[in-house]
Amino acid sequence: MDYQIIVVGGGHAGLEAAFSAAHLGMKTLLISLNLKMMGNMPCNPSIGGSAKGIVVREIDALGGMMGIAADHHYLQMKMLNTGKGPGVQCLRAQQDKLEYPSYLQELAKNTANLSLKEGEVIELLHDDKKVTGVVLKGGERITSDAVILSTGTYMDSYIFCGHNKTSAGPDGEKPSIGLSECLRKMGVETYRLKTGTPPRIKKDSIDFSKAKIEPGTPGKLAFSYMTKEFIPFEEQELCHLIYTNKTTHDIIREHLDETALYSGNIVGVGPRYCPSIESKIMTFKDKERHQLFLEPESRYTDSIYLQGFSTSMSEEVQELMVRSLPGFEKAVFLKYAYAIEYDAIRTEEYGLSLEIKKWPGLFIAGQICGTSGYEEAAALGLIAGINASNKLKGKDPLVLRRDQSYIGVMIDDLVTKGTEEPYRLLSSRAEFRLLLRHDNADLRLTDIGYDIGLISQERYDYFINKKKNIDEVTKILESTYLGKRPEIEKYVVSLGFNELKGGILASELLKRPLVKFNEIRKFIPELDKYELDDQTIEEIEIIEKYEGYIIKQKRDAQNAIKLEELKIPNDIDYLNMNGVRLEARDKLNKIRPLTVGQASRISGVNPSDISMLILNIKKTLNND
Repeated sequence: MDYQIIVVGGGHAGLEAAFSAAHLGMKTLLISLNLKMMGNMPCNPSIGGSAKGIVVREIDALGGMMGIAADHHYLQMKMLNTGKGPGVQCLRAQQDKLEYPSYLQELAKNTANLSLKEGEVIELLHDDKKVTGVVLKGGERITSDAVILSTGTYMDSYIFCGHNKTSAGPDGEKPSIGLSECLRKMGVETYRLKTGTPPRIKKDSIDFSKAKIEPGTPGKLAFSYMTKEFIPFEEQELCHLIYTNKTTHDIIREHLDETALYSGNIVGVGPRYCPSIESKIMTFKDKERHQLFLEPESRYTDSIYLQGFSTSMSEEVQELMVRSLPGFEKAVFLKYAYAIEYDAIRTEEYGLSLEIKKWPGLFIAGQICGTSGYEEAAALGLIAGINASNKLKGKDPLVLRRDQSYIGVMIDDLVTKGTEEPYRLLSSRAEFRLLLRHDNADLRLTDIGYDIGLISQERYDYFINKKKNIDEVTKILESTYLGKRPEIEKYVVSLGFNELKGGILASELLKRPLVKFNEIRKFIPELDKYELDDQTIEEIEIIEKYEGYIIKQKRDAQNAIKLEELKIPNDIDYLNMNGVRLEARDKLNKIRPLTVGQASRISGVNPSDISMLILNIKKTLNND
């Protein structure tokens, strides 16, 4: 074989897959249509956001690279949902659209075991049993033990702007032609999906006095647990907020027949949670306005990204729409918005390891899986790279549980529930979201990353010391009784509480709203020896303040794990299973869940079907 693993596509999924495979010692080749576009951000110039920011921290805790890259050269760092509980708080970084891919490209060029090649993969090599490599346009054949497809939105892709339809990939790049047809000939089912991007406007043509300033969040904030250098808050860029108005809405309604979406040109389903502006207007007809964020794309360009204004209207109508917005009366377009339609692979075709069921050695990652977003793509790339490597090493695949990570929630949702639209991670998808917090991704996943081989010994030692400090400090807090002292009374009253009637445990005092660890530690000399950074202090505060809720969710998670540990035999015959409804038999046979827990989450499989499934499993095992 020429290589052990070939990765097709150099986007966020492909890079993460290639990095993880190379770091695990696999001789890896990444093939990209354009090496200069690796790590490109064709849509929003940001990393993180609701749920997604937690995913980036999970990628980092497992040993991935997105968090490290996002912490370099960002324009603005912001903590979202600070007025809500810790289960939904997360980071979002406005990235420099030029610096971010440049950093990743240099990293790829200098990664051991990783080779880069520019070319278009049009076909997969395979025998009757497995995939054995790829064929490039022009006829070059490259062999490998495993292939990871991370083609993003490029497979048989078309760009739509009004009634114009062009065969092209994101940002006008070349599409990937031939691979979709090859997959279909191999019996792998594909379907059409759609996404889009807003226009980019020249900064100097915008009157920002009509917009509300949206600054970042002060403090030492980062995605990677290893980041120690931070861009000062005063040096970070500003974003701005405006709203659509009645004139904007009227223009859109008057020109609906000029949009590719409503004229019938697009057949793919778009993302429900990131719709075009025309979809928002038609879906929420009673809503008088929609918010739009004005986001800088780079320190080196004058381009402003109009977040929330994705559209496939014609260029002429886009100009009318944009210039109806406050501050955009004289807007100069640098780039018009467009929609893009592309091929993805049906979720029934792959399992929890991201390997295609019919073709051993063929893995997929990113938007080809039916997802949307850079963060989801990178997470899938990391898992695909790990599992392709594990397969070649004869190891079991890494399958993360729903109570362990948002990554586990996403993959389980895709494989078990499926999706007919680009899947987007949301905090509401996680039933154990208080366990899957922004602050504790390292506590959840660093041990796993170390066991896999992606976390260095130096980093692991640092983590173990941090974990030890957290355990020791929480024990001190839970065993230290603070007597009735004037300085403590003064602090409590300053926060608006009544005076303490007597003493109180330090941990109980910390549970109160507004009470901070750094204030309590002044009263506990035993804590003086501990050097704790802001992230560690945040974890300690959340552990104490939400202890009761966390204990309850852990108990619920343990009950769910019992079903996850009940394995289903590989050769079980669903189609002839007594007592299970026909619809459930068909769904179970199509998805072929690995555990009873996974089976219980399949749409169309109800509790009575699960009861009968368990009985049939026991019967099968007894017969064996």
